[in-house]
Amino acid sequence: MTEEALVVFDGVVKRFGNFVAVEPMDLDIRKGEFLAIMGSSGCGKTTTLRMLAGLDAPTEGEIRLAGKRINDLPTWRRDTPMVWQSLALFPFLTVRENVEFSLRMRGIDKIERGRRVDKWLERMQITEFAQRNVAHLSGGQRQRVALARSLVTEPEILLLDEPLSALDAHLKVRMQTVLSNLQKELGITFVYVTHSQSEAFSMADRVVIMSRGRIEQIGNPQEIYRAPRTRFVAEFLGSSNVFAGKVSEITSNSVRIATSAGQFDVAPNPTKALAKGDKATFVVSGDRVQLSNCQPSTSNAMRASVVGEEFVGATAVIHLEGDDGLELKAQKSHDELEQLNLTPGATIWVSWRAEASHILPGE
Repeated sequence: MTEEALVVFDGVVKRFGNFVAVEPMDLDIRKGEFLAIMGSSGCGKTTTLRMLAGLDAPTEGEIRLAGKRINDLPTWRRDTPMVWQSLALFPFLTVRENVEFSLRMRGIDKIERGRRVDKWLERMQITEFAQRNVAHLSGGQRQRVALARSLVTEPEILLLDEPLSALDAHLKVRMQTVLSNLQKELGITFVYVTHSQSEAFSMADRVVIMSRGRIEQIGNPQEIYRAPRTRFVAEFLGSSNVFAGKVSEITSNSVRIATSAGQFDVAPNPTKALAKGDKATFVVSGDRVQLSNCQPSTSNAMRASVVGEEFVGATAVIHLEGDDGLELKAQKSHDELEQLNLTPGATIWVSWRAEASHILPGE
């Protein structure tokens, strides 16, 4: 994947009346990358995608595609096809006619249309459904038709607005693999909007986390998961335990932070300079927390009571509450949990290594 920017958002703002949907945004989307944009409802992610598609015009700033300003370029001249959440297929047309539609609109001759449609029907493994009405297809099959219709024009970039949200869980996983493999094979830039962390983290090269019209963090999935920048990102991911307090001591190897739950040693963050008495917030991922029935020797330990258990496949998330009311999570394998024999209300010791913690630089 090259570092060359295919799309540039330069100081882009979008207002609807007095409501600011997107705050001043600077974002480069690299040529050939899979970029996912995440955030809760109303964060501005879909508006960002719509501005790139030409469905909404920026109030301020400039959007450039392949170096050219496209603010005033109509949708049909942008070559930025979109796969919608609803798929927006034509129910009165066959599969072949749906895939062929955009080529007809471009005036592509019949022979070339036929060649391209045949190619994409085969590539998406839907040739056998070519003459079938799309209303008679399964959700996964309709998804493949929508992809074929968007990619048959061979664009440089494909926009996807929560395209898997209507699928069953097992179909989502299958389509994630299809999308990921397709993007790698074609080398096309994918810009993918989603609520789902599992979708974004399993497919994307980089992830953009948005909140209230602002970009909170951009990075690869590993960076964002292990090193969230702000409290919002840490809490949005749902896997981090968040502690807030003040710096009580600093050494060359660690920072001690006094919180309502106790004093804990935290790994220093080279991107955030701290002094004694400064406010600081740190996080510990639930999969890096240790649970034990006996008090551990480490200084990073606290008592908690078991609130409940959440089954998540191969692992379970244990919900805990500290003596000070702090809510905690620990993600463990079922084998580990069997040895602990946890029951709601039981007291357990929670601990972690200093290097398993991360000071939030954006707080």
